[in-house]
Amino acid sequence: MNYDQVLCRRVADVPPSGIRKFFDIVNVMDDVVSLGVGEPDFRTPWNYTDAAIYSLRSGHTHYTSNWGLLELRQWIARYQAERFGPEYNPENEILVTVGASEGIDLAIRALVEPGDEVLVPDPSYVSYMPCITFAGGKCVPVPTDMEHAFKLTPEALRAAITPKTKALILPYPNNPTGGIMTRADYEAIAQVLKDTNIVVIHDEIYAELTYGEEKHVSFAAIPGMWERTITLNGFSKAFAMTGWRLGYAAGPKELMKVLCRIHQYTMLCAPIASQYAGVEALRVGFDTDFADVQRMVAAYDRRRRMLVSGFREAGLSCHEPLGAFYVFPSVKSTGLGSEEFCEKLLYGHRVAAVPGTAFGALGEGHIRCSAASSNENIQKAIDRIKEFLDTL
Repeated sequence: MNYDQVLCRRVADVPPSGIRKFFDIVNVMDDVVSLGVGEPDFRTPWNYTDAAIYSLRSGHTHYTSNWGLLELRQWIARYQAERFGPEYNPENEILVTVGASEGIDLAIRALVEPGDEVLVPDPSYVSYMPCITFAGGKCVPVPTDMEHAFKLTPEALRAAITPKTKALILPYPNNPTGGIMTRADYEAIAQVLKDTNIVVIHDEIYAELTYGEEKHVSFAAIPGMWERTITLNGFSKAFAMTGWRLGYAAGPKELMKVLCRIHQYTMLCAPIASQYAGVEALRVGFDTDFADVQRMVAAYDRRRRMLVSGFREAGLSCHEPLGAFYVFPSVKSTGLGSEEFCEKLLYGHRVAAVPGTAFGALGEGHIRCSAASSNENIQKAIDRIKEFLDTL
């Protein structure tokens, strides 16, 4: 069998994730402090787990509607409206997905035809480019930089738009940079888009994770943008539910019915026990002013400040992330490339970080470090990084 002749080249030629490479190395090494993991180190709150267990014991072990449990969609509609602004009809404008990651794939496949261009701020999350490629589209990186706090600027966006542009992915708060966009920033982007037919895919999985006075705003809440926006979110990050694989997509019914069509032929529905856990997470959240979320966000805030301070004390330039739970320091002053820096740090000093190049070409010269680790581990990592820098 000649597998080169049977495999789809478009898919087979996509390189493996640059994040996974370092995770695989860490798994066979001892005494490694990992700052590479992009998931909360907190356990899922017990009452969410209890709700899932109770649902199973009550016989809720079957498929749900392709759209997801109506009760969950009703809670999501309230959550989006009260926390971030946009209003959605739970009947036909909210689709429960297998994590926000499925939502990315669904949104891109629902929109992109071969040759279409999708604009993606660079650096950004690793899944966007492959999903665009799988759909036959072309990923067009739009540059962001530390000088502008890794925001997407209207000037950079305008320069990237062509007649082939079908969609724009807005990945804010941003993984890996921790950059955020304010309402004023979004209003400037809206001015560029208002006379186009470009659809916006707003991946706001880190919406709850912002620090300081600026709170997250959904792009769909900007006047005139609701009709062109697909909002993606989920329970993985803010609710410490990564393994539950529970997310959602929301947008105009004309778009959502096509996302649902793909979903019903592939996933059918998200796991029912996870959906009941999601109901409990939002119910308790509204009863307690989202105390569980606030507790975890406060911990991430302390940890990100530890990391930023540690890197700056070590002599590395470091943007202050105002969202998500990552720090993205520059290592250019060391004379090492991102991957070489991470390899030497890992093999020589047992600290795992992710090269910035895993998130796009403009990530070169940076590394991503996660604040989703204990204070003890973060301090140990900082001490080892300082030792490493002293050897250069």
